[in-house]
Amino acid sequence: RMPKCLLKLTRVLLSNKLRALFILIFMLVSFGYLTYWRTAEDSKSSALYSLPGESSCDHSVPFSLPKVSGSTLSNRNVFFVETSKQTNPGYLFSCSVESAARTHPERSVVVLLGGLENGSSSLPKHWAFSLLSSFPNVQIRPLDLLELFSGTPLKKWYSWPLRHLEPYLLPVLSDACRLVLMWKYGGIYLDTDFIVLRNLQNLTNALGIQDDELLNGAFLSFKPKNEFMELCMKDFVKNYNASIWGYQGPRLLTRVFKEWCSIRTVQSMSCKGVRALAPEVVYPIPWQNWQKLFEPISALDFHKLLKNTYAVHIWNKLSRGTRLEIPSQALLAQLYSQFCPATYAKMKQD
Repeated sequence: RMPKCLLKLTRVLLSNKLRALFILIFMLVSFGYLTYWRTAEDSKSSALYSLPGESSCDHSVPFSLPKVSGSTLSNRNVFFVETSKQTNPGYLFSCSVESAARTHPERSVVVLLGGLENGSSSLPKHWAFSLLSSFPNVQIRPLDLLELFSGTPLKKWYSWPLRHLEPYLLPVLSDACRLVLMWKYGGIYLDTDFIVLRNLQNLTNALGIQDDELLNGAFLSFKPKNEFMELCMKDFVKNYNASIWGYQGPRLLTRVFKEWCSIRTVQSMSCKGVRALAPEVVYPIPWQNWQKLFEPISALDFHKLLKNTYAVHIWNKLSRGTRLEIPSQALLAQLYSQFCPATYAKMKQD
């Protein structure tokens, strides 16, 4: 017997063949594209050296973000953001947060996770959350995009009903979040593939140069309501292009900075209160040479390489999946052992 829904659909098709057929094809294509994109993004966004292990402890989660109301606390946070729904972070994620917590004991290290539900009273059972919760200045909270984008030019952008169909939505959302966090609350933003070597508080209203052509937003440090960040948010919406990788990230920051300073080529400089930091400050290993992270390095060369460095970007998009020997004299292994020893101990144990 034919189900009622199929009978109804058949009648519609017969009564208005062309229009109904177009609608049906559009729905099937959209569903197929969305399923493919979500599967691909879930695969891409898996963290470096992720583990299946879980801890047996639940931890209470504080929820409300700090308000920008003249309080000095509003610009004393170190922010990390994970826009995917994953709740099984790997070693690199853990090391990023741990190293930031150790180098900024006077600041709150706020981790915003898209996989946490608003109203939940506990964290997912996973070793990384148990480890990170042992640091008193680490706070793991749900990422509420509607609340975050409210009161900014990005609210209307995010509300477009077909936004979820875009091919690079997760990285674009990450680009959007960091701009809004810096404008609304101020403080420091870091991608979850940084290892922090020293306190970043002296790098105010600053971002880093990744090479001769581009600024990168993997590290940002700004005071709240900074005009440069406001211009970046406006450019994000005005010149939005969903089809080009990095157009809302490094390319956006670079073009806004060039206009801000009336320059054609990016260089290490301070311009109207905003600093472009030399590559060795936060990007000492160029993305083209990411393999050096896995090569042995002597203690002397290690010191020489990082003497002017505040944090090291690990380029997880390129380096994830590469085997790292533990223990070893590889540059990355030495970074783990020195700057996130609790995570490193877990790596050796596993």
